[in-house]
Amino acid sequence: MPFTEVADRVWVLRVPSYDVNLVAVGGERGLVVVDTLATAHEARAAIAAIGDLRAGRVVAVVNTHDHFDHVLGNATFKERYDDPPVHATEEAAARTPAEAPPADHTLSSAAVIDLGDRQVELVHPGRGHTAGDLVVRVPDADVLLAGDLVEESAPPSLGSDSWPLEWPQTLDLVLGLTTPSTVVVPGHGGVVDRRFVEQQCDDLRAVAETIRDLATRGVPEADALASAAWPFPVEALHHAIGRGYAQLPRVRRQLPLA
Repeated sequence: MPFTEVADRVWVLRVPSYDVNLVAVGGERGLVVVDTLATAHEARAAIAAIGDLRAGRVVAVVNTHDHFDHVLGNATFKERYDDPPVHATEEAAARTPAEAPPADHTLSSAAVIDLGDRQVELVHPGRGHTAGDLVVRVPDADVLLAGDLVEESAPPSLGSDSWPLEWPQTLDLVLGLTTPSTVVVPGHGGVVDRRFVEQQCDDLRAVAETIRDLATRGVPEADALASAAWPFPVEALHHAIGRGYAQLPRVRRQLPLA
């Protein structure tokens, strides 16, 4: 599993299992690793590949969210590199499986990791793929690591803990952290550009607006998938419908005043 350098001292390791990305960001003080994969075996292979970079030791780990394929290598990295801090949002840390282990440095909105000659910015832009999504910005390299707020090799994962009605606004904020030339690394799949993120944001906005429209017109949740055209395959939207309907404000019905 060789790394690919996508910008100055920003390396991406694309792992066949779940097509997930692990990213290493280098600076004069060492390396920040973003996401740690799904198993100890995968994490050990990644650690071997990091050694091949000859770019220094891992001094910090970041989890973009709490799903197993991004956090279960935490313990392996902490053991190998003398217990480096693990960063995540408060929400992600609270939901990370105990065996991972969960992040010990948490943030509510933003934080910075100082690598000496460069800053690595951590931002919670809002809820989308999960309630605790985090993106990583490397300003001097014009790179944004988007976690699973952006996916390239499959439709966005609108799972049972997703926030489909808020995801578009969250991506709007993420886009505000980019430039026309930003390299965007998704949680899964190949590297993309700002235009790709804009298109995925538009598609997610269409999902959110369609859910609102169907609910407003009184279409039952059970009939929603068959009642509209969707930008993603219907099999990717089963959780999205239920989550969206549940997140809409309840309408209070009142008798008309005489």
